[in-house]
Amino acid sequence: MATTGGEMSDNITKPPTSKSLQAFKDCLSCRLLSGGGLILAAAYVHNGARRVMRLGGPTSVGTVAQITFAACLAGWGVIVMVDPVGKMKRADEK
Repeated sequence: MATTGGEMSDNITKPPTSKSLQAFKDCLSCRLLSGGGLILAAAYVHNGARRVMRLGGPTSVGTVAQITFAACLAGWGVIVMVDPVGKMKRADEK
């Protein structure tokens, strides 16, 4: 398909999305449930690392890695809940 004057076809500008992925992005309760689960998983991992330190165990690289992983899980959960990519609109799609 040839383009003229800098125009692009719709097949190139919009990536294909499956119906299940689109339904997940539109479903607020699904995003809240998934994001909340990730945040609770982060709390569980963080609590396990803090328990070792609270009992007087040495702070090792593994403990620091667990806390970092818990922070990443929590951030991922917040991103799933907020869905910043789904709210973005292109300038020509108003």
